[in-house]
Amino acid sequence: MAVFLVSAADAAPQATLPSSPAASAQGAEPGSDPRPVAQDPRAPEMFRLANGMGVLVIPDHRAPVVTHMVWYRVGAADETPGKTGLAHFLEHLMFKGTEKIAPGEFSKTIARNGGQDNAFTNYDFTAYYQAIAKDRLPLVMSMEADRMTGLRLTDKEVLPERDVVLEELRMRLENEPVALLQSAMNAKLYGKHPYGRDVIGVKSEVEKLSTADALDFYRRFYTPNNAILIVAGDITGAELKPLAEKYYGSIPDRAPTYVRKRPAVEWPKAPERVTLHDPRVQEPTWLRFYPAPSQAGAGPREAAALDVLAEILGGGTTSRLYQALVVREKVASSVQSWYDGDNLDAGDFGIYALPRLGGNLADAEKAIAVEVARLLKDGVAADELDRAKTQLVASDIYARDTQQTLAYAYGSALMTGVSAREVFEWPDYIRAVTADDVLAAAHKVFDKSNTVTGELLPEEKP
Repeated sequence: MAVFLVSAADAAPQATLPSSPAASAQGAEPGSDPRPVAQDPRAPEMFRLANGMGVLVIPDHRAPVVTHMVWYRVGAADETPGKTGLAHFLEHLMFKGTEKIAPGEFSKTIARNGGQDNAFTNYDFTAYYQAIAKDRLPLVMSMEADRMTGLRLTDKEVLPERDVVLEELRMRLENEPVALLQSAMNAKLYGKHPYGRDVIGVKSEVEKLSTADALDFYRRFYTPNNAILIVAGDITGAELKPLAEKYYGSIPDRAPTYVRKRPAVEWPKAPERVTLHDPRVQEPTWLRFYPAPSQAGAGPREAAALDVLAEILGGGTTSRLYQALVVREKVASSVQSWYDGDNLDAGDFGIYALPRLGGNLADAEKAIAVEVARLLKDGVAADELDRAKTQLVASDIYARDTQQTLAYAYGSALMTGVSAREVFEWPDYIRAVTADDVLAAAHKVFDKSNTVTGELLPEEKP
């Protein structure tokens, strides 16, 4: 699954492993799928602690290392109106120390023990992870459990970090013309739903976030019954369970389990177009977003078909769009399509194109329309279907070789209504996709007129 731009804030592992959809759209937990995961030594093991915290173990015994992650079911889409950016701001502040660990010492301690750590925020979740030797796992578990309850904040730590976040906003959004275009397009596509704003927040609101705001958010959402522990690596469920019970199981829940109440996504009533001129732009860029279901809402068969559709249409140099626009007609230097269904409430299908040097957006847009119409009329051929499925399955298998990517795929899935079983069996869903499935997915996406088209252009000359 390829995505042109990433909406998460901070450094999430670069996951290419597709996560497949579950039946529930309310956030699947370990064990929520009543069917047992296949009896396979690579299959994840799931259980729950007495305080409500979910636990997922992903075995990988190739080396004596583990990736430890704690995921909280709260993200940018769960913020109080007027306080956008708070989920991401608190993520930064979680490194500011507790009574046991001085500000800044968390990451230094991990590094001294030969590990790496980071955190990331998305619309539907916030997560913290450490990659470290197996014998250091108790250390990181004790530290992560400590900051689940023991975070200490004062204006001395909070206000300078707010300036850091504002600088990040300037660098990642204000100084990136393509990010500004995508931001404006998301606002048109998702409207009043929280997905229509940036994860990092609205600048004027971030500037006003306070220590009290951060602590209130922390106390409400950072509770074990609103979290999932994921450990991938050289460990079994039998080994992890006593450690999880020791370090996390003794933490009482201090707030009710969070139940999301978000407005429904209302797609545009008619086609929308966003045109942005910027003096920093040398060559134009064309983007189009189509409304699409989330993976959780689509169901496994349809979500797999959407992934295959994206691969056939614009997944690489053998794709239809690349062959038509770059190779034959030479109206573009690059073109790509993707299905982004990783959010809980809704997703989108996107197409991106860079015109050839000296070319124009209109020619590229017209050529894309011709290829989409041809696919809707003629369907897909057996050879391109087989090639796309082979490429997607291979990408999935390669992604599972990276421990952090694998843990991220399961975690983001569980946070957005997807079961662990379906992530594990995703290659089977891809293999089962038929030409009729792809055509049905194409009609569902492309037969609609409520698209959002973006044009990024050089500054207009007087």
